[in-house]
Amino acid sequence: MLNVDGLLVYFPYDYIYPEQFSYMLELKRTLDAKGHGVLEMPSGTGKTVSLLALIMAYQRVIEELRKLLNFYEKQEGEKLQFLGLALSSRKNLCIHPEVTPLRFGKDVDGKCHSLTASYVRAQHQQDASLPHCRFYEEFDTHGRQVPLPSGIYNLDDLKAVGRRQGWCPYFLARYSILHANVVVYSYHYLLDPKIADLVSKELARKAVVVFDEAHNIDNVCIDSMSVTITRRTLDRCQGNLETLQKTVLRIKETDEQRLRDEYRRLVEGLREASAARETDAHLANPVLPDEVLQEAVPGSIRTAEHFLGFLRRLLEYVKWRLRVQHVVQESPPAFLSGLAQRVCIQRKPLRFCAERLRSLLHTLEIADLADFSPLTLLANFATLVSTYAKGFTIIIEPFDDRTPTIANPILHFSCMDASLAIKPVFERFQSVIITSGTLSPLDIYPKILDFHPVTMATFTMTLARVCLCPMVRGGAHSLTPTAVIRNYGNLLLEMSAVVPDGIVAFFTSYQYMESTVASWYEQGILENIQRNKLLFIETQDGAETSVALEKYQEACENGRGAILLSVARGKVSEGIDFVHHYGRAVLMFGVPYVYTQSRILKARLEYLRDQFQIRENDFLTFDAMRHAAQCVGRAIRGKTDYGLMIFADKRFARADKRGKLPRWIQEHLTDANLNLTVDEGVQVAKYFLRQMAQPFHREDQLGLSLLSLEQLESEETLRRIEQIAQQL
Repeated sequence: MLNVDGLLVYFPYDYIYPEQFSYMLELKRTLDAKGHGVLEMPSGTGKTVSLLALIMAYQRVIEELRKLLNFYEKQEGEKLQFLGLALSSRKNLCIHPEVTPLRFGKDVDGKCHSLTASYVRAQHQQDASLPHCRFYEEFDTHGRQVPLPSGIYNLDDLKAVGRRQGWCPYFLARYSILHANVVVYSYHYLLDPKIADLVSKELARKAVVVFDEAHNIDNVCIDSMSVTITRRTLDRCQGNLETLQKTVLRIKETDEQRLRDEYRRLVEGLREASAARETDAHLANPVLPDEVLQEAVPGSIRTAEHFLGFLRRLLEYVKWRLRVQHVVQESPPAFLSGLAQRVCIQRKPLRFCAERLRSLLHTLEIADLADFSPLTLLANFATLVSTYAKGFTIIIEPFDDRTPTIANPILHFSCMDASLAIKPVFERFQSVIITSGTLSPLDIYPKILDFHPVTMATFTMTLARVCLCPMVRGGAHSLTPTAVIRNYGNLLLEMSAVVPDGIVAFFTSYQYMESTVASWYEQGILENIQRNKLLFIETQDGAETSVALEKYQEACENGRGAILLSVARGKVSEGIDFVHHYGRAVLMFGVPYVYTQSRILKARLEYLRDQFQIRENDFLTFDAMRHAAQCVGRAIRGKTDYGLMIFADKRFARADKRGKLPRWIQEHLTDANLNLTVDEGVQVAKYFLRQMAQPFHREDQLGLSLLSLEQLESEETLRRIEQIAQQL
C-alpha cells in the first residue's frame, strides 16, 4: 500500500521503481486538476501497471465519498467489486460456427448483421427454419439481466463465458462496458466517430481516458476522418445503386407500407429514425452532427426513389471529377460549389447522406451490408465534405506516382487537422492522459491536437547499471549511395560477430531494404553475415512476417543467433517487444522520414504552418525521430534487460535530431559515442556487452533503481523522486 500524495494506492509488487512513483504523482496531479496530461515514461519501466494502480485507487476514493453512508458495507478482506474487460471487433470475439471461419473483419460484420438484424429476428419468429444467431438470442433473453461477475476479462475469457452460458461475447462485452471500472480497447472506439457513436456514447464524463502508446495518435485521428475513393469504388457503387433500385421496386409491389413508414419517421427527424436496435447499428454516421440528427430530413431525399436518384447524380459528378489529366487540389467549399453548379446538389441534403443510406438499408432489410461498403464510403464522403469547411483538402490524382504510365485516378478526401477527431473526447471527458515511451518533444502534441494540458512531464530512467548504450555511427560526408550501403553491410557484419543472440535492424522503407539487401548479396556481405547468424526479413505480407518472427525467436532460443531486417513504421517497429536475448542490439539504418513528395503530406505541412505555426522541417524531424526512438526502444523492455542502440546515420548526431530524442535516451548518448567509425563502434559494443555479462542481482538495484516501502518513505528518497520528472 503506497501513499501517493495523500492517496492510498495498492501496488501489486514488493518493490517499485522510483520513476513509477514519480509517474503516479504526476498522474494524480493531472486528475486532481480535472484536466488533461501528456506524460513520457521510458520503455520497460512499468508504465501501464502504474497507470492502472493509481486510476483504480482514484476511482475507489471517489466512490467511497459518494457512498459515504454505506461505508459499513465494505468489510476488511471482502472481495473488491471490480470489473475490467477488453473489447474488440466481432472478428476477435465471435463464437458462431458459421461466422468464425471468415478471414476478414468486414465479412464477419456483414454475416453477423445478416443473423442478428431486428427484421431477421422477426422473420425467424415467424419461420423457425430461417438462419439466426442463437448466441445473440440467448444473450438478449438472459444475458442482460445477469451482470458479468467481478473480475478481469480478456478476449479469451469473454469467449469462454460466451461458450459456457451460450451468450454472444461481443454484445456481452458492449453491454458490460456500462458496468465496468476499466475498459481496454482500440483508439478507434473513441476517435473514429463512426464507431464511437455506437460503442462509447454511454461512458461517464468523469471517466479517465488513457491513450497508451500514443506517439502516433495524430495519425490515427487523421486516418479516422479521411476517405479515399478510386474508380473501382465508383464502379461498385454503380452496382450497389442498381441492386437497391431493384429492391425498392420489388418492395413497392409487395410491401409499400414499409416505405411509407420510413418516410414518416424521416419527417420526424433522424434521431427517431435511427433509434433502431443495437444490432442494426452496423453503419454509423461518420460525424457527430447533433443538430442534424434533430432535424427532419430534406424533402429531396425522403422517398427511396428520390434518394437513389440523388446518389446517382452525386456518383456521376464524382466520376466526372476523376476524369483528370493532371493533379487537382481544392477545398471542400470549392468542391461543393462545383457540385451545385454541375448537378444542382445543395449542401444540406449531402449532410444527411450517410444517415439516410443507413435508414434505407435498414428499411429494405439488406442482410449483408458488407456488399454495400462502396456506396457507404461515398455517402460518408458526402456527409464529411458538406460538414467540414476547414481542416480538410480534396486531392484528385490521375495516376499512382509509382506507375505514372497507368491511368488510375484516386480522390483523396484528406483530413489535415488531427484535433477534429479528438476534440469531442477532450470536451466530453474530464481527464484525458496521453502517454508513451517516445513522445519527445512533448510540446508539439498540445499544438497539433489543439488542447491545453495541466501536466506535461518527461521522466528519466533510474539505473543501478547503465543497461542501454546508444551510439551514432559517423562517416565521410561525400559517400556515394553504394558506399553507404556497403558501410551499412560492414557495420551489420561486424556487429553480428560480437553481439550475442538477436539483432534487429530497421530500414526507412521496404523499397530501400530490398535494394540494400540485393546490393549486399552482390557484394558478398550477406554470405558473410549468414556465417554468424541466421537472417530473417519482414515483408508487407502479415502472415509471412509472423512466420519470420516465430523462426527468428526460435533461432535466438536455440543459441544460433539471428538478425531480423525490418522497416520503421512497419508491424515490427510498433507492436513487437524484443525482450532480453531477442534484441541485444537494434540498428537504425537512415533517418525514417515520411515520403516527403506525397501531396497529402505537403497539404498537411502547409496547414500546420498556417494554423499552428509549426515549420515543415520541425514537423518532419519530429515525426522521423519519434519513429526512430520507437524502433530503438524495442531493445530495452525492463531494467534487467540490456541492449545496444545504434543510429547508423551521421545526421542523428546533429543537435536538431538529437534534441528530439526522448530524455531517457539523450541522457546516455554521450559525446564520446557520436560519429564513431565501424571499428570504434565494435570496441564500444564489446566493452558494453562484457560489462553487461557480469552477474546482476536484485540486491544491486535496491535503494537505487528499486525501492521497498520503507525506502520510499524516507525524505531523501522522496526528494530524489521529485527530480525524476521534468516539467514542461
